[in-house]
Amino acid sequence: MTDAECAIIDQMGARQKLVPAKHDIVREGDIPTESCLVLSGFSARYHLLANGKRQISAIHVSGDFVDLHSLLLNEMDHGVVALSDCQVALVPHRMLRELTETEPHLSRLLWLSTLIDAAVHRRWLVTSGRLSASAQLAHLLCEIFLRLQVVELVDGNRFSFPISQVELSDALGLSTVHMNRTIRDLREHELVSWKGSEVTILNWDRLAEHGDFDAAYLNIGQQVR
Repeated sequence: MTDAECAIIDQMGARQKLVPAKHDIVREGDIPTESCLVLSGFSARYHLLANGKRQISAIHVSGDFVDLHSLLLNEMDHGVVALSDCQVALVPHRMLRELTETEPHLSRLLWLSTLIDAAVHRRWLVTSGRLSASAQLAHLLCEIFLRLQVVELVDGNRFSFPISQVELSDALGLSTVHMNRTIRDLREHELVSWKGSEVTILNWDRLAEHGDFDAAYLNIGQQVR
């Protein structure tokens, strides 16, 4: 981006708030007048079923617009919850609409962001339907690692992943007991070390192979002009 475009992005993040872990950033049924850009922390898109069960359909990291589509869609058909304490920037829709009229390159980058979000969603559908539980988790860890690497939040082959086994269960559609066994399986095969919220990838090639992971859908490094 040009210096002028970076200045616009800085201006977009002027109004901020801290959302504590376990609290909603956006609630299902809301009609937002602003979109939330995650500056730090982990959050998740989720849906609540009639029986009270929850399905997490996306995990967001720093740099993600968690509800950019609310600029064009009215009522939110899902919620977004903070998995850890999250610092978010509140970007008014008025400012985003002005940006689409005056800054074509930034508009295309925002469009690209929504397209990558859709690509991630499609890949989650594929992995949940066709991969084993341990392969699903391996795929997710590969994805999160690369997305954090882009925003410089990894330390070598280690990264912080403050998500509980219950939340992982909601993301992968598993029971907490099955989730525990799945994590143990990756540890026993020496693919990852997982201590508290710190995950260390011990063998990237084997982990990616186990999860049938191909990073092409993330479009890392794509340029739009």
